[in-house]
Amino acid sequence: MEIDSLTNVHRKQCTYELSDEQYKIQKETYKGQQYSHIYFARLHLMRTILHSLVSNWKPHLPVSTVLGLEEGKECVIVGTVYKHMKLKPTILDEYSKERSAIPLVKPHNFMHPDDHLVLEDESGRVKLSGDVLLPSVYVTGIVLALHGKETSVGDFLVLDILEADLPPQIERPLISSEDKYVIFVSGLSIGSSISNPLQFQLLVDHITGHLGDEKEQGIAAQIVHVVICGNSVEIPRGILNGQHLSAKDQTKLTEPLKELDILLNQLAAGLPVDIMPGSSDPANFSLPQQPLHRCLFPGSSAYNTFRSCTNPHCFELDNFRFLGTSGQNVDDLEKYSEAKDKLEFMERTLRWRHLAPTAPNTLGCYPFTDRDPFLIESCPHVYFIGNQEKFDTRLMKGAEGQMVRLIAIPRFCETGIAVMLNLRNLECHTLSLGTEFS
Repeated sequence: MEIDSLTNVHRKQCTYELSDEQYKIQKETYKGQQYSHIYFARLHLMRTILHSLVSNWKPHLPVSTVLGLEEGKECVIVGTVYKHMKLKPTILDEYSKERSAIPLVKPHNFMHPDDHLVLEDESGRVKLSGDVLLPSVYVTGIVLALHGKETSVGDFLVLDILEADLPPQIERPLISSEDKYVIFVSGLSIGSSISNPLQFQLLVDHITGHLGDEKEQGIAAQIVHVVICGNSVEIPRGILNGQHLSAKDQTKLTEPLKELDILLNQLAAGLPVDIMPGSSDPANFSLPQQPLHRCLFPGSSAYNTFRSCTNPHCFELDNFRFLGTSGQNVDDLEKYSEAKDKLEFMERTLRWRHLAPTAPNTLGCYPFTDRDPFLIESCPHVYFIGNQEKFDTRLMKGAEGQMVRLIAIPRFCETGIAVMLNLRNLECHTLSLGTEFS
């Protein structure tokens, strides 16, 4: 009788460096401060960058402040954009809605033809006019340099726009000859009515090499890292009413986390796993979201391959720089501006050098006093967002040779799709898992 010779399959390795320090709230103390500090820090840093670019962009024009504008005289002004939106919800609208039978606005987008832009700096603010600057593209919080002139009615007629554009990028590593894959998955929503436990178990089994023949296991051995991009669990909020919880309700709260820990335990036993918090996870609501506490994962946190990370999340694999969020920044941009797809929103955040320009105006964030952690100072090689309706990807090229792989990661509980990125060439494709047979 012949016995097949057993072949040992070894998982490939890669170097890893975590760069989440700027997103951690450690020495910050809240003393009732407002958000003017974060806007001032943003304007100060971005103005320095834009001033250095203006000398090449419009060297013949003077740089003025808003207060120093003169009617009919062309100049360049640098400041923070504020978008005046007719339909933007306010707490007063919420109060009046309780007393009105008429719905105020459809909730998915707050754009209106009468929206207009204002630019402000420390000296004052001025309304922007002209066809060059489209209100549908820009949002409150971005810092721009504008070429134009003051009109007789006191508006600033915009003739040209300068954005900071992509920041400098560290040199791309030499192309490797071997395939190494990073898996991105988001929106597991364990505990929700549409969650399919078997589907995620199939993904875990595929990654850990417990599915398929030797060829499939060989592919699984090339997976070097897993990133879980938020919304991993869905905890029933209805039972959190401030009353004492019964033992049954406590079980409902903890069951999704226990199930997630069991699955993460299987993954962390085989390869490094990063988990980011999302809007539905038991973490702080405002950005930057702090790492999910290790006590939530008693099994998987015992492994040194398990890392609970911030949202946004920044790290390096084999000298490729990764930057990503669980999707809140782009979802908020979609409410207050327009684009043909989610990747275009992602491109804009890179060109504006800011991950979450609508924070703190319409997107909750911590009131930092001396810095803005969402400024993008180094251009990533891979920029990803989680919890989107569908998978999408594109290669973005910058003016100075920067190349960024943009990835929109779909919600796994709805699509059964994870994303595989090859570190050899930054190409990516989907990994689709289904549990229904036709």
